[in-house]
Amino acid sequence: MASTYIKRVDTTDGNRKVWTWSAWVKLDNTNIAGQNMFSAGGNNVDEGQFKFANNTLSFFNDYATTGRVSSSTPSRLLRDVNGWYHFVWRHKVDETSNDDRWKIYINGERLQPSDYGSPTIPNEEGVYNRFTNKQIWFGARAKAQYDSSYQYFSGLMSHIHFCDGYAYDATDFGEYDANGVWKIKTSPSVNYGTHGFFILKDGNSVTDQSGNGNDCTVGGGTLTNTEDNPSNVFATFNALAYFGKGSALENGNTRAYGDSATSNNECSFTTLTGSSGKYYAEFKIAFVGDGSFIGISDIEYTILENNDGQYRPFTIMVRSNGTLNVRGSGYGAPTTTGSWSSSYTTNDILQVAMDLDNNYFYFGKNGTWQNSGVPSSGATGTGGVAITSDKNYAFTFGGYGSSPSAYANFGNGYFGTTALASAGTNASGIGIFEYDVPTGYTALSTKGLNL
Repeated sequence: MASTYIKRVDTTDGNRKVWTWSAWVKLDNTNIAGQNMFSAGGNNVDEGQFKFANNTLSFFNDYATTGRVSSSTPSRLLRDVNGWYHFVWRHKVDETSNDDRWKIYINGERLQPSDYGSPTIPNEEGVYNRFTNKQIWFGARAKAQYDSSYQYFSGLMSHIHFCDGYAYDATDFGEYDANGVWKIKTSPSVNYGTHGFFILKDGNSVTDQSGNGNDCTVGGGTLTNTEDNPSNVFATFNALAYFGKGSALENGNTRAYGDSATSNNECSFTTLTGSSGKYYAEFKIAFVGDGSFIGISDIEYTILENNDGQYRPFTIMVRSNGTLNVRGSGYGAPTTTGSWSSSYTTNDILQVAMDLDNNYFYFGKNGTWQNSGVPSSGATGTGGVAITSDKNYAFTFGGYGSSPSAYANFGNGYFGTTALASAGTNASGIGIFEYDVPTGYTALSTKGLNL
């Protein structure tokens, strides 16, 4: 969401003692002091937050006379930037047992009160569901109405439920599949009460799907749609695994760029990798920089290069000057295997296809496959270079110096925040791309990996 948030504005209060919030969330950066997923308030007195704070959860609610009750989960580190988290906060302060007044779930597992400090929770009305001069926000801090301290959430959100006057558990919104993996219920059987609502159902609509007509609004920024969802996780660049200190990510970890202050090689890899199958991705160059390259890397196979004494993954890459390099084929500097094609520059769209069944890779530029490489052929590959290492490959973008930058489309249908004007064909039906996806190839996603 970056600088985008959603809000719900009403004129009368709902049940401030009993409510349930449920949402599916994908992170792109966890190590930030405050990222609000769910908040309430609007002045300098009453406030509530449920947010990420430096790899942990932090949450609180201000009550009528007791004031603030706050907690955090310092022993529960949340660092997954690939999969989706499912959060549920069941709030029912009229329960007899204090331990049952807050029930918080992560991916179906209830946190025990000791996990978040065993707070004493009063049987009083809180600020959530107090719509008299207050609001509920998603993706930012509602108190920003007063002090402009937005604390934006950085990542993706989907299937947001708010149930007014009803207390539900995680199993009402999700369930375990046959493999023990927590999965979404796309149409849960829950009641929403008078002030409840259901938004972001299978898209970016803030129109209430509960039947109540309690629509939300986009308070700021641009709410974009994405193919990435709790039922099909798409690859992004991995904020926890990259080479070189200068690498940085934006736009839901689909934009990678280097640091102009360093001349070191910088390389960003995807969260998902493949050892078999055929996968396709696109990269739109934002800035070439020095030594910019795209390619594929075997992230489990590293070699020590004696030119600078650092370990690097086996990588097959095409540089911006048109040369084809293989890094890791032996000790020493990358091996130059000859010309790939003409050079590429800003706004060029580069195509990468990796065939992990026949052990070849292919590169294209602006819709044309290069160097006699035709991905559907299952032979030759761009430049005739075969994949030769341990076969656990990720898509890669990198460079060194002068801030090389690219927007990746791993199937979400966007370059950064710009949607594709038109889309090519894709027989697999998984992902949206600028150009036709080669026959037999698909997006690198959880469904794509399981075709």
